[in-house]
Amino acid sequence: MVRADVDVLVVGGGPTGLLAACELLRRGVRVRIVDRAEEPMTVPKALSLWPRAMDILEDLGVGEELRRSSNRIDAFSYFSDGRPLATFGFAEDLASRTLPQPVTESLLTARLHELGGKVERGVRLLCLDGVDFSGRIDATDGVTALLEHPDGTLERTHVPWVIGADGAGSSVRGQLGIGFQGSTYEMAFALIDTRIEGELPTNRVLYYQAPSGTLVIVPMPDGVFRFLSVMPAGGGEVTVPMMQRILDERGPRGVRITEPVWQTVFRVHARHATDFQRGRVFLMGDAAHVHSPAGGQGMNNGLQDAHNLAWKLAAVVHGTSPAGLLLSYGPERAEATRRIVRDTDLQTRAWMAGSRPKVVARDAAFRLLDRTGLVSRLYAPVMAGRRLAYRPERDSQVPSGRRGCGRRALRPGSVFPRPLAVEHGMSGPGADPNAWTLAVTGGPDVLAAAEQFADTQPRLRVVRLRKERAAPLTGCRRAGYHLIRPDGHVAAHGHAGDLDRLRTELAVAFTPVVPD
Repeated sequence: MVRADVDVLVVGGGPTGLLAACELLRRGVRVRIVDRAEEPMTVPKALSLWPRAMDILEDLGVGEELRRSSNRIDAFSYFSDGRPLATFGFAEDLASRTLPQPVTESLLTARLHELGGKVERGVRLLCLDGVDFSGRIDATDGVTALLEHPDGTLERTHVPWVIGADGAGSSVRGQLGIGFQGSTYEMAFALIDTRIEGELPTNRVLYYQAPSGTLVIVPMPDGVFRFLSVMPAGGGEVTVPMMQRILDERGPRGVRITEPVWQTVFRVHARHATDFQRGRVFLMGDAAHVHSPAGGQGMNNGLQDAHNLAWKLAAVVHGTSPAGLLLSYGPERAEATRRIVRDTDLQTRAWMAGSRPKVVARDAAFRLLDRTGLVSRLYAPVMAGRRLAYRPERDSQVPSGRRGCGRRALRPGSVFPRPLAVEHGMSGPGADPNAWTLAVTGGPDVLAAAEQFADTQPRLRVVRLRKERAAPLTGCRRAGYHLIRPDGHVAAHGHAGDLDRLRTELAVAFTPVVPD
């Protein structure tokens, strides 16, 4: 057995594993990434990138190229029996983008190479030894992985940490004995990505709903469109004539499928791992959760897994945060996944409405949402990831007393407003990926205390915010602070009288600094 000269072994070289490796490397963590496939993926499975995921990729340094290569989606339009039903528009900062998964992977791989990493292809994980099944991080100093190389040679390597990002059939999850609970939808889905003859909008996703099923049309870059439909009864293989019939029956007139790029039949699952962590081994991406493609959240959820774990693992590896910080990964990401599974299930069941009463109820609901603008105002930010928030675990994360900040105030666990974060160097390609930020609004006493705290913690920086600029975005007009994690989420918020609470939170976030 060889003790590896790396800190983390990442199993799986898809978007989630690639991002995890990149985020760790740019934080100074030594990473090895292996994938059992001998070649990168060539089929455009995942498409959608929502704004929160784009923020993460922007901070990594690939945002500009992603925007150039992708296609922006400004609205979802719904039809019932061919008649317009509702259109839900997205403001520019809430719009998603479509980009075939191989292109996303290619850009992440190029960034991985820039950071000094590479994917070892054709390398298969056979087993993991030395896993502490009690879940304690401090019970062992690492895990032994048995790897099989393309030529059949075996390698035993001992690594401090392992990340399983190896897909829905995860070997890592299997080795841990972690369950994958949930269900599979009864129907199968047919998909064709193709060029067309005729006219279709390039900035809108179209949903043609009918009692026989829903046809979804998604514009992709380079003049390609995705056609997705419930598989007709008795259908086995998806064919161009079959999809053309569905298009003619349910979709817009005058559109003809001409040059298929990819076609497949698949079943939809709604499943999640019963645990996202076992000791020093973590699960993320499809290894941790799978759900309906409705809303295009799958890859985004995996990218946010990687982003959530990487900064925590880096802080523990470098000794600047206690190992207990890692225990928050599973609960935070499981909570986010449950919400996505719930929302995508609702959308999928709306696609499946077949009986007359269900169709009437669905259409009435869509018309109401269209008239009131509730989807664009309230649900679009959720889909965009702008309302992602982790539930606080401690009283010290929230302000004391009865006088809060108001119902619309930014809550601990939420993402700090992106415009403020970029303006003050908390986020963006040039930001320090390891830094915590103490953002202070008003009050010389709060500022003085914040600077004293920062003097004792090298990775804590203090930023002073102007109240008139910050208050409309944070919802708090009182003198106080927001403690912001390296991933942009608010770890704690308080007012001038809550400095003891802030001290408690800093003790949770950082290991004590030992004087030289």
